[in-house]
Amino acid sequence: MSDSRERLVVVGGDAAGMSAASQARRLKGPDELEIVAFERGHFTSYSACGIPYWVGGQVAERDELIARKPEEHRERSIDLRTRTEVVEIDPERRRVRSRVLDGPGRGAEEWTGYDKLVIATGARPVRPPLPGIDAPGVHGVQTLDDGQALLDTLEGTPGRRAVVVGGGYIGVEMAEAMINRGYEVTVVNRGKEPMSTLDPDMGRLVHDAMSWLGITMVNDTEVTEIRTGDDGQVRAVVTQAGEYPADVVILGLGVRPETGLARTAGLPLGASGGLLTDLGMRVRGHDDIWAGGDCVEVLDLVSGQERHVALGTHANKHGQIIGTNVGGGYATFPGVVGTAVSKVCDLEIARTGLREKDARAVGLRFVTATIESTSRAGYYPGAQLMTVKMLAEHRTGRLLGVQIVGRESAAKRVDIAAVALTAGMTVEQMTALDLGYAPPFSPVWDPVLVAARKAVRAVREAGW
Repeated sequence: MSDSRERLVVVGGDAAGMSAASQARRLKGPDELEIVAFERGHFTSYSACGIPYWVGGQVAERDELIARKPEEHRERSIDLRTRTEVVEIDPERRRVRSRVLDGPGRGAEEWTGYDKLVIATGARPVRPPLPGIDAPGVHGVQTLDDGQALLDTLEGTPGRRAVVVGGGYIGVEMAEAMINRGYEVTVVNRGKEPMSTLDPDMGRLVHDAMSWLGITMVNDTEVTEIRTGDDGQVRAVVTQAGEYPADVVILGLGVRPETGLARTAGLPLGASGGLLTDLGMRVRGHDDIWAGGDCVEVLDLVSGQERHVALGTHANKHGQIIGTNVGGGYATFPGVVGTAVSKVCDLEIARTGLREKDARAVGLRFVTATIESTSRAGYYPGAQLMTVKMLAEHRTGRLLGVQIVGRESAAKRVDIAAVALTAGMTVEQMTALDLGYAPPFSPVWDPVLVAARKAVRAVREAGW
């Protein structure tokens, strides 16, 4: 091969990083572009979002969550180095310093130069410095290694009491996983209701459903200590509201951008600590560095503000865009509207756009409309209730956000609203959407359109 070929270095071997490497390889062969990728874990290109379902037993085997193994990337002429951590980025000299974490060369370091660099370091779970936080039996669930460690603990622990700390997406999904495994589950949450990505009135619906499922919800309190026994194993979670026995503790306190390397290298970071990029995912002010995935901030198309959104869907898109641009093509990522779905047992939870407090934070005046409807025609067998809440801008009627809590077929209805938000539609325009209808699938008026009609009335009553 020619020594004149360019070298692409990728830091991080999951969704954004390996999508970028793979796309760049599709566009440029090994004779044009050398690709070196560093991943500090054992696995690459896997679904972290699937970990709760693996732990809960819906997914039987860990490898089912892996889209592409390291050896598959290597077969495509990508020099992928697992269990090797990048510990320094030197933008001035266009190089990275890496350290081997395992094997005969453990601890060895070397510098690798680059022509183009992709930073895809992901996010790190929030782990507050509490007494006992690092005790055996306390687990996060960010990586496949984390999931395996938790399963090993569950198999080796005779007790059946689990405490989940945090009431967000990971918290409710892990609560479901532990219920499915036959555990007695307590969720400790600092917010007034679970799912802080919803408004409290919608979060209350999630709280009620979780309580009905037998999950003990402890809201509006802070954890002060993880109590351990004489053997060092976790025994209880201590909060401002009381003490809750635990044989295993699962942390679901959210994540923060993993940008320590970028900060030290002097790269631009936003308010949440995520890297700032342009529309092509190029780090601002650096022509030869790109970044994507959970370590970046993106434009919220509704509020107009930069925000951190840690989702695999965005990470894979970022990787495709970065790989296209690195490979000589042209692609952009315009932004997000903040769509997310989850579930706890048979309860489906969805949101997109702004919550009430988000709208207030950016100075928007708004009206709200909340309705109850059914997933199918009311007379058709199996129809399930759902609640839809809609926010619309005062005077203009522009759609600002939608939240949905219900059962069968509730969550994915939020995609209607996500498209409407992206298109900048008003709630009145939404009422004319030509959605599919038949009694097994929807009432004559889909629940989202019922909410839109009520929102139109609220806008008019508030005064155009």
